[in-house]
Amino acid sequence: MFARLALCTRLPSRIRQSNVCPVSIRSHSQIKFPRPHGKSFVHRSELKQAKRIVVKLGSAVVTRDECGLALGRLASIVEQVAMLQNQGREMMIVTSGAVAFGKQRLRHEILLSQSVRQALHSGQNQLKEMSVPVLEARACAAAGQSGLMALYEAMFTQYSTCTAQILVTNLDFHDEQKRRNLNSTLHELLRMNIVPIINTNDAVVPPPVPNSDLQGVNVISIKDNDSLAARLAVEMKADLLIALSDVEGLYDSPPGTDDAKLIDIFYPGDQQSITFGTKSRVGSGGMEAKVKAALWALQGGTSVVIANGTHPKVTGHVITDIVEGKKVGTFFSEVKPAGPTVEQQTEMARHAGRALASLDPEQRGEIICCLAELLTEKKDEILSANRRDMELANSSGRLSQPLIDRLSLSTAKLNSLAIGLRQLAVSSKDSVGRVLRRTRVANNLELEQITVPIGVLLVIFESRPDCLPQGGREASNTNKILHQLTQEALSIHGVADAVQLVSTREEVEDLCRLDKMIDLIIPRGSSQLVRNIQRAAKGIPVLGHSEGICHVYIDNDASIDKAIDIVRDSKCDYPAACNAMETLLIHRDLLRTPIFDQIIDMLRTENVKIHAGPRFASYLTFSPSEVKSLRTEYGDLECCIEVVDSMQDAVDHIHKYGSSHTDVIITENEETAEQFLQQVDSACVFWNASSRFADGYRFGLGAEVGISTARIHARGPVGLEGLLTTKWVLRGEGHTAADFSEQGSMKYLHENIPVPQGSFS
Repeated sequence: MFARLALCTRLPSRIRQSNVCPVSIRSHSQIKFPRPHGKSFVHRSELKQAKRIVVKLGSAVVTRDECGLALGRLASIVEQVAMLQNQGREMMIVTSGAVAFGKQRLRHEILLSQSVRQALHSGQNQLKEMSVPVLEARACAAAGQSGLMALYEAMFTQYSTCTAQILVTNLDFHDEQKRRNLNSTLHELLRMNIVPIINTNDAVVPPPVPNSDLQGVNVISIKDNDSLAARLAVEMKADLLIALSDVEGLYDSPPGTDDAKLIDIFYPGDQQSITFGTKSRVGSGGMEAKVKAALWALQGGTSVVIANGTHPKVTGHVITDIVEGKKVGTFFSEVKPAGPTVEQQTEMARHAGRALASLDPEQRGEIICCLAELLTEKKDEILSANRRDMELANSSGRLSQPLIDRLSLSTAKLNSLAIGLRQLAVSSKDSVGRVLRRTRVANNLELEQITVPIGVLLVIFESRPDCLPQGGREASNTNKILHQLTQEALSIHGVADAVQLVSTREEVEDLCRLDKMIDLIIPRGSSQLVRNIQRAAKGIPVLGHSEGICHVYIDNDASIDKAIDIVRDSKCDYPAACNAMETLLIHRDLLRTPIFDQIIDMLRTENVKIHAGPRFASYLTFSPSEVKSLRTEYGDLECCIEVVDSMQDAVDHIHKYGSSHTDVIITENEETAEQFLQQVDSACVFWNASSRFADGYRFGLGAEVGISTARIHARGPVGLEGLLTTKWVLRGEGHTAADFSEQGSMKYLHENIPVPQGSFS
């Protein structure tokens, strides 16, 4: 990037080297865009189909400090436009900046001229303070157009992309012959894979008429680059208009004011609810002009997004993010969704969640018990919905077998859910509002630390209907009925909105950005899902584990019967689970012994595909396929077998290749077992027990909400306790901090007050 910027600042030499740019007739072998122009896109996700795109760069984007160009910003924008052009899209730029560039150039020339004249007329070279006269905008535009275009040409040449400049006025659109000529020129440039760069001809354009405005579908007054971009987009039947400014998008009130909220999607007719502020610090348009131009373009069949093109953290990918359908800026749509937005859903969940937290423990227990009863009563309806999901999953062929296994519900799973919920109902009465600590700070001043719910949780499940999901499109039918039953249970105490359901990946991505509304994200599913969520989360803590690479180590003092049973259960009981064994470590002394042979025979009988670790393969003449990586989560009837020299060697292997999830030792030597339990730094460490016990239900935590391999907050299987935080409650009688100063009349006591078991605030 810095190299490109250096090239862009040496315009004269760079232009001499690039008088000719490569021109190629556009082929149709690139990305296909099968959408005919006519109607604007309804959803952001459809923006990926946009082929013809107009990018409008406002004065605040192009300029820096009202004078001079923002070269780094422009370079990153050019890079994105060139990349989209090379994908087979047809890109056009409507740019401001000629006046600012010309103003900078003329100021420099005037100051230089004044200094030379003063030097010639002053024998002692004592220069007076120089002042720059007010520069007329048309003169600045005339002086800046050529330099601005040379800059664009130099930047685009770095990507083998050719550009062409077009200057327009109102007459070019209102005179029919000129309009046809302009249209023909632009189409020919696009056909030759050239990026047209369009600007109003500010050197000759008359001042805008104060009362002129957008007038219907066929007439628009070109009084700024917002209206120019809108007219051009409709004239050229563009699929998308991206208007970049110096604000994040459209707010319901002027940005910076109290309670101003960014509008995600704007619909025609919503402008009555908007309070507009002043116009841009530079340029001739304000947000009101942008909205009017956007609505005019939308009416003409072009989708519009208004976004920030100046923020250093997003400028480098703002255009490509918009085209990829990401939630950036304000998207203009003609079709209102049937339900609430994800922001509205989050607000509803937070409001109802606070009401839920204020209920008595008995009332919360009633809700959970009611849900357990509904799972039993509505069992047939739930399983019927799940069968529809299974049929769709199998017919689509998109899901792997482990994901299909996770998608499946059964009577046994529903019964386990109901039992877990009843356990949770009991534990919830003893958890929320519990007093952890009580301190007498001073006379008549007592402090309590009590447990409270964390707040708004975003729980994301991938093909996991047994987890009461709030995501996972593959389980949509099952999700829907489980969500209905959950809201039915919550409604007995008027808090039905505390649980909301979303079902698309786009909605989940949007939720991951709501760092001021969501307090914790819990992803449940494949390691890829967890990693994706960890990357997508913007400032929101994520409770989870990226992988479940669980080890079982068979020590040389292991019982043969225990070893066979534990290995079979750890690998074969539910291979898709994150607590299933993925690597079997065997002590070197057990090779070619009955215990080793019986374990291998058992795995083959269970149809487990074996991958040999490097050391294990070296002992064999004809070995199974050698493992590609010792850090692999198979999630299926596959596992790696590796040989180690000792318990310490096994611990070192686990620390190097494991994921800190669950690891097991099988041995009859208590001393060896205790060393293993102490040394292995994993969330769960077992002795002579299957790795499949790493589960909140099996631990007695009730319904498990996740498994965490983090080393702060909750670790291992997470139940209700892992979803609690604390708050401090202080009760006084008019105490002030000044009372405890050196001149004050009171002294701190800080006496711990015994808290009886089961005490609640």
